[in-house]
Amino acid sequence: MHTAILGLGSNINPNENINRALELLKRIADVKKISKIIITKPIGITDQPDFHNGAVLIDTMHEKDMLKLQLKTIEDQLGRDRSRPKFGPREIDLDIVVFDNVVVDEDYHQREFLQKVVDSIWL
Repeated sequence: MHTAILGLGSNINPNENINRALELLKRIADVKKISKIIITKPIGITDQPDFHNGAVLIDTMHEKDMLKLQLKTIEDQLGRDRSRPKFGPREIDLDIVVFDNVVVDEDYHQREFLQKVVDSIWL
């Protein structure tokens, strides 16, 4: 069994897409905790709606690479358009931030909002 903390965010129908993502996550993992959702300004491309961001603590039987593939599948199921620019609008964004108590996403060290939501369910 592995423990992971996932970052999730959306700025396209964020309430609906985050709730749908959580329901789909519950099909592939045991969801232990969900952080509060915080609203943040976009990074890079600023002419777009604010993002709703949070974190989810899960237990999973999957190794990190398989979990990452499953997260991409959930993003695809929710209509994520990968042709958009990297920092453009998103239906949903799911990233592994911590895996087995090790930070695996460098954004954690660079983005205060990510530290805030992750730490609220981790530390």
